[in-house]
Amino acid sequence: MTRHIPFALAPLALAALLTTAPALAQQDPAARAASLVAQMTLEEKAAQLGNDAPAIPRLKIPKYNWWNEGLHGVARAGYATVFPQAVGMAATWDEGLMHDVGDVIATEFRAKYLATRAPDGGTDWYRGLTVWSPNINIFRDPRWGRGQETYGEDPYLTSRIAINFIHGLQGDDAQSFKTIATAKHFAVHSGPESNRHREDVHPSPHDLEDTYLPAFRATVTEGKVASVMCAYNAVNGIPACASDDLMEQHLRRAWGFKGFVVSDCGAAANIYRDDSLHYTKTPEQAVAASFSAGMDLICGDYRNKMTTEAGPIVNAVRQGELKEAVVDRALVRLFEYRIRLGLLDANPPQAYAAIKPTDNDTPAHRAVALKTAQEAMVLLKNDGLLPLKKTPKTIAVIGPNADSEDALVGNYNGQPSHPVTVLAGIRARFPDAKVVYAPGTGLVGPAEPPVPDENLCVDAACRTPGLKAEHFEGPDLAGTAQGAVEKNARAAWQEGGHNASARWSGYLKAPRTGDYSLRYLSNAGYRIWVDGKQIVDAWDVTDSPSIEAGKAKLQAGKTYPIRIEAVQRGARGDQKLVWSTPIDASREAVDLARRADLVVFVAGLSANLEGEELKLQVPGFAGGDRTSLDLPAPQERLLEQVVGTGKPTVLVLMSGSALSVNWADKHVPAIVQAWYPGGEGGHAVAGLIAGDYSPAGRLPVTFYRGVDGLPAFTDYRMDGRTYRYFKGDVLYPFGHGLSYTTFRYGTPALSAPSVAAGSPVNVDVEVANTGKRDGDEVVQLYVAKPGDAANPTLAGFRRIHLKAGERQRVTLALDARALSQVDAAGARKVVPGAYTVYLGGGQPGHAQTVKVALTVTGTAFGLPK
Repeated sequence: MTRHIPFALAPLALAALLTTAPALAQQDPAARAASLVAQMTLEEKAAQLGNDAPAIPRLKIPKYNWWNEGLHGVARAGYATVFPQAVGMAATWDEGLMHDVGDVIATEFRAKYLATRAPDGGTDWYRGLTVWSPNINIFRDPRWGRGQETYGEDPYLTSRIAINFIHGLQGDDAQSFKTIATAKHFAVHSGPESNRHREDVHPSPHDLEDTYLPAFRATVTEGKVASVMCAYNAVNGIPACASDDLMEQHLRRAWGFKGFVVSDCGAAANIYRDDSLHYTKTPEQAVAASFSAGMDLICGDYRNKMTTEAGPIVNAVRQGELKEAVVDRALVRLFEYRIRLGLLDANPPQAYAAIKPTDNDTPAHRAVALKTAQEAMVLLKNDGLLPLKKTPKTIAVIGPNADSEDALVGNYNGQPSHPVTVLAGIRARFPDAKVVYAPGTGLVGPAEPPVPDENLCVDAACRTPGLKAEHFEGPDLAGTAQGAVEKNARAAWQEGGHNASARWSGYLKAPRTGDYSLRYLSNAGYRIWVDGKQIVDAWDVTDSPSIEAGKAKLQAGKTYPIRIEAVQRGARGDQKLVWSTPIDASREAVDLARRADLVVFVAGLSANLEGEELKLQVPGFAGGDRTSLDLPAPQERLLEQVVGTGKPTVLVLMSGSALSVNWADKHVPAIVQAWYPGGEGGHAVAGLIAGDYSPAGRLPVTFYRGVDGLPAFTDYRMDGRTYRYFKGDVLYPFGHGLSYTTFRYGTPALSAPSVAAGSPVNVDVEVANTGKRDGDEVVQLYVAKPGDAANPTLAGFRRIHLKAGERQRVTLALDARALSQVDAAGARKVVPGAYTVYLGGGQPGHAQTVKVALTVTGTAFGLPK
């Protein structure tokens, strides 16, 4: 067991203690950390409390940037294995697979760290081993743009997926960590994006304990997560990053958390900024409030110029507002975990010594990504079209996401080195078919193909094709540029590069007269000039995609001066100049559908539309959030035209949230929810259509018929939200998903028909594959409790594989928490009475289930928070 030095000891006392136990200082991470902290000046201490911690050479402490993202693969650090977006991984309902995914991601973090660390062991941004994932906020409202980052709307499912992901990330060695996971955002955070820096949330005691906190508790008590990120918002009038109730009373005292707390990026500045929470008047008061309450590390938000430098920490200590012992406490926590990661030693921990710099983006890892994508696919509807009975002669692949890499990766993503779009997957899986393609439309407007090479010229007379390119090492187009003539403004940025920029200049030749719209396909800042006029200024975009475009009226045959400037932040394999033209692209798509034997219509959204604090205002979307759940109007119109041809159509939805495809549910024979399926997503979609495997993904969120009937987005009450509290008719329920085979459940049995409150009970049921195909089934267990408004609630699940005709007995355990409920005062207890336990492939009332009665006697109070 790790020995912790008392934090109240002053630095000299700590040093004196450690001089009497030099061997302990070498062996025990906490003692070794305390020894280092005791030797630092106040200024050095303060500098170590920010995410970009500088080196202290005299103490042999290398530079370390704590900021690393690993939501569904190593993010923003170049090529990596990209798994399905988090909500898609939750759709697998596969705990063991989630552990494997976390393990692969941790291996790739280790590999990148080894490949990029400085000679002294120092690391830069996105190259360390502290991973700011998973996001375990509850996806309470389908309009939240960041809901794609979560594991859905149910606290229990979120907990189980997160625990296994964390175990995979952190490794199985009791003394050292493979990486460190971070459960975020603590707490009660789930939009809107437009107000996230000012939101003061007042959840009821019931909702706080029943919905918003259980996943955090589980990741601490069972997942043993080593880090927690406090949220932007305030809870009950107090900023989350300055809340003693959250960080001390709940996190450390009630749940026994031993790790460190990092602020969300900019959240510490929110505490004092007058355009944010303005809880304190000065930065010094803000750092005093946050560190005293239990925050240990500040992440500054460069994107919004919301940073908290070391100066206020030094000033707060010297002015008597912040005790230096509190600073020491935070630093000992931080350095203990740097030591346990091996970041202060020449060699990695023995448990991970076999990992090599080349163990990144390997075929074996991509195979895990493919398996995850296959398990994440949810067959929403099937009138018998799927699986295909034979290979069609001609397949028309249509839709804005059919050949989109953006639709593969979602947000907080790495760059797949071999991205397989749905179009590429169809072509690979059906080599004997004629596969034709037309996007037909863009996501929310006209189709945006790349500007053809023949329309870009170095000179005004268009004698030389291409554009003059200037590439700069820094992000600000400064210094000496490397020049060349390049086609389009295409940039396969250097893998792993983070500070680079480019300028392309030349002439644009219009093929016909009319209105054009141009933008740069990018994950960072860009701007465009046509004929001397700036038509796009998205230079401030950082680490998130943009669909900001500019309009220009052009005449056929005329050439116009054009200039494009772009910044690189992270790698993207295919950045380019795209446009919409006066040509009606939908006609081509409908014509292809008429001539095809099968249509695969790939629709949905992308992280350009739903995401984190986007600068976006288009119909149906606002700042990253959604104002409508409908399929965007241009896609809906094209879908209806394509289906109107009478050709068999498979609708593939790629999104990070629910879509109200009510018309499609009535008129399209087969609908697949593919999420943002990762680098191998196209193979997974094509294999499902072909019948290479039987789909078994299940929805981790409710698909509503629209926003009507939902409470206001800003209302944090859970009444009327999620499958647990929504009473209206839904399009597709939580837990829903179809298969290519059939399953039958036997009569369930309990280990005891009656138990005393607080006692566990096991539920046993036989599941048989009664179809003609092998397949997975997700056994779901729901419990209806006496007087509970959330009835029935998910309390257990297991994904199993059964060959055709095979039977398997499944046992699921119900502990006291699974049988408990929360009263209006926020107290959790088990009450006496008649309970009903349901088992099946979905929710009772929406799927065939079997049930068994359970009697609970007595009352159990005082269940742990």
